[in-house]
Amino acid sequence: ASLNFLKTLIETPSPSGYEAPIQNVTRKWAKQYADSIETDVHGNVIAALNPEGHPSLMFAGHCDQIGFMVQHIDDNGFLRFNPIGGHDVMVLIGQNVTVWGTQTPVPGVIARKPIHLLHGEDELKKVPRINDLWIDIGAKSKKEASDLIEVGDAITFGLSMTMLQNNTVVGPAMDNKVGVWAVMEALRLLSGRKFDAAIFFVSTVQEEVGLRGATTSSYSIAPDAGLAVDVTFATDHPDIDHKLTGEVHLHKGPVIYRGPNINPRIYEILSTVAKSKKIPFEMAKQSKRQEIAAFQ
Repeated sequence: ASLNFLKTLIETPSPSGYEAPIQNVTRKWAKQYADSIETDVHGNVIAALNPEGHPSLMFAGHCDQIGFMVQHIDDNGFLRFNPIGGHDVMVLIGQNVTVWGTQTPVPGVIARKPIHLLHGEDELKKVPRINDLWIDIGAKSKKEASDLIEVGDAITFGLSMTMLQNNTVVGPAMDNKVGVWAVMEALRLLSGRKFDAAIFFVSTVQEEVGLRGATTSSYSIAPDAGLAVDVTFATDHPDIDHKLTGEVHLHKGPVIYRGPNINPRIYEILSTVAKSKKIPFEMAKQSKRQEIAAFQ
């Protein structure tokens, strides 16, 4: 059941600002285990165990994913699009996508001018930008495309979960649906147990465009301590300089971060309990980029 829940999360669209479908999935799952559950005006789903207890703890994972939205439909039915969140343009060309139209999901593919038709060294060496790309949905005209799609419709990569060797899971939105899954698994595992603390399990929105849901839900809950569950970079692959990145491996447990924005007492508790329970984990240092993001 838990693996199916993860699969459903990954295969449900949730670009930042368009999280309603995945929050419906999250609410349905959390309702089975929580003492209380609410959705705030921002769209964060907040499930709680022993909500009147003390101290209060908040576990949060963001449900939104990077994506795109329709910017323009041209006369031939091709779609121009804007990014939602940060993208590496080099990996976009040829990607299968889904446009979440007002009536039905519409499949498409991201394209650019073929390499055979690029002219001169400058054009051949130029790194493409988002506005050099378009989405082909197979429409023959603007009217045909506009009957299915409107400006502002959300776009995601093709959503699927695939199992690789050694129980390795891949999907286009692991960041951060796996965090929501971990938070809601903690809810399931703690449900029915007795403890003094109030624990809030939050699926937050709009992280990819500014940490927005984490901020608003933190103010509304006002917890004594909080734990953010998110993805990080594995560095056990080619072309990595561990002197710059540190070492983080797949299959060696979660990563516990240290750094200026990490409460040292919480780090100490997490690492001590993990060691005492023989739970494997790795330690990483908060990067400069993460420090900057925390203050945006």
